[in-house]
Amino acid sequence: MAPYYTNKEKMQRVMWGIVRPLFFTLSPRLLYGWRNLILRIFGAKIGRSVKIFPSAKIMYPWLLTVGNDVVISWNVIVYNLGAITIGDNTIVSQYTHLCGGTHDFNVPEFTLQRTGLTIGKNVWIAADSFIGPGVVIGDNVVVGARSVVLKNVEAGMLVAGNPAMAIRKISKPVRKTR
Repeated sequence: MAPYYTNKEKMQRVMWGIVRPLFFTLSPRLLYGWRNLILRIFGAKIGRSVKIFPSAKIMYPWLLTVGNDVVISWNVIVYNLGAITIGDNTIVSQYTHLCGGTHDFNVPEFTLQRTGLTIGKNVWIAADSFIGPGVVIGDNVVVGARSVVLKNVEAGMLVAGNPAMAIRKISKPVRKTR
């Protein structure tokens, strides 16, 4: 059985475990550029005009890709065991959990599955939502507050609930682009 993590990843995890609490989490709120720089040093691909709040918990920066004009708000959990991609002009509201991994409960070894997930452009994920492993959220989507998204969401939809269900089509983009 292949190891869950390479030796390089294990070393990156140790270094991130030292740097994140001291230089990322303790940085003042408005120092978005500073936090973006730290994430880039650790291998994240961060676009321009990105606002990541200091209380955001990013598991593995080297598995994170964030487009332009993105907000990752207070206490967001980016549990990116696999690659997580967030498209341009997207807002991930406070207390949201992006879960990019799970375990295979069908086998006795409870094998780790590093699935990642993808969030499209012009998306608003409202407060306290959960986006599950492997999910793909299309462009121009609104995920209602406290929703649990366990299946892919097609572009241009408003979804809400637990589990999230389609409420209606959205006729125009969620956020105006520059």
